[in-house]
Amino acid sequence: MASNPPGECCVTATLHEGTPIGSHEQLYGLKTYVVGESESVIVILTDIYGNEFNNVLLIADEFSKIGYKVLIPDILKGDPLKPGEQLQKWIPQHTPDITNPIVENFVKQVKTDLKPKFLAGVGFCFGAKYAILNGSNKSSLLDVIGISHPSFVALEEVEDINVPITIQAAETDPVFTRDLRHKSEEQLFNIKARYEIDLFSHVVHGWVVKGSIDDLIVKYAKERAISNKIAFFKNVELIKSKS
Repeated sequence: MASNPPGECCVTATLHEGTPIGSHEQLYGLKTYVVGESESVIVILTDIYGNEFNNVLLIADEFSKIGYKVLIPDILKGDPLKPGEQLQKWIPQHTPDITNPIVENFVKQVKTDLKPKFLAGVGFCFGAKYAILNGSNKSSLLDVIGISHPSFVALEEVEDINVPITIQAAETDPVFTRDLRHKSEEQLFNIKARYEIDLFSHVVHGWVVKGSIDDLIVKYAKERAISNKIAFFKNVELIKSKS
């Protein structure tokens, strides 16, 4: 998952139609999308479009339908990238020293207050880095990580992962490039991590959240990426329950 900073490919998006079944509420100091009821919890860490972007809410609904409580906190503090706003001017307002304390505080309060029997972190693009940081040796808050088309992840952060991780990658991706994907795989192998990497052809960076599902290849790859995360989470949860 070692990856470059977000680029213009992160800005391109197609809106997915559908009415979310959850609701936004204040939770641990952040406006949070909440859906589902379960002792198994998924925290979704969003990309630059934030936690009111319809596409990511629909993904949360999909997770909830198979038995998870899903939370999408506003890790951007009310400042998603706005139409016409330049990405390179937006990024300095959302650096790791600003964003990770927001994420870490939220996840800590989820663990303390909800006391989930299983806690997963899902990260898309911008949010992937923070899923990784909170499943590391420095901050062992998550039981499992699932990320898609990551950005801003350093190789040393990959080296510090200490929980199982599932990764979905695009064949064409200037952010999570083939070279960085192979280097990440080598690091995961070296630290003896439990991991899987799914590579999808004919899709590009951001496809899981922002791809056009009118394209049947993209639609298939999006659905497969989500179902693969679910299958991985369920297996990790089963193993945890028996340990």
